[in-house]
Amino acid sequence: MSITQQHLFDAYRARSHAAPEPPAPGSGYLALLRAASAGWRGRRSRRP
Repeated sequence: MSITQQHLFDAYRARSHAAPEPPAPGSGYLALLRAASAGWRGRRSRRP
């Protein structure tokens, strides 16, 4: 099953149970990269 098919299945299941839909695949990648980058920058500045 592809990621798209799994997302559609999860969205259908959430709608049938009146639950919020899951986020689309890949929608959080940019935020994850920004957080990781900020963490890397913070670690570099603390080294002697």
